[in-house]
Amino acid sequence: MKSGIHPTNYRPVVFKDLSNGDTFITRSTINTKETIEIDGVTYPLVKLEISSSSHPYFTGKAKLVDSAGRVDKFMNRYAKSLEKKKTSK
Repeated sequence: MKSGIHPTNYRPVVFKDLSNGDTFITRSTINTKETIEIDGVTYPLVKLEISSSSHPYFTGKAKLVDSAGRVDKFMNRYAKSLEKKKTSK
């Protein structure tokens, strides 16, 4: 490997899913200003809106927890066009 091209701040970081509160620790170079203490050790904290623990594809649940309401806005906007496609078939 070439020396001097790899990041130097590769460290354990906590990622927290805001929709269900799950946390997981992995190594990353992401910059963050927030920290969290887990088992007496302080880690940098990165907040996520959705992760594999809350995503409908990975959980098998059809309902998506969407804090910004984007899914509802999409469904309301395109409900008429979806109905037209169903009736034309």
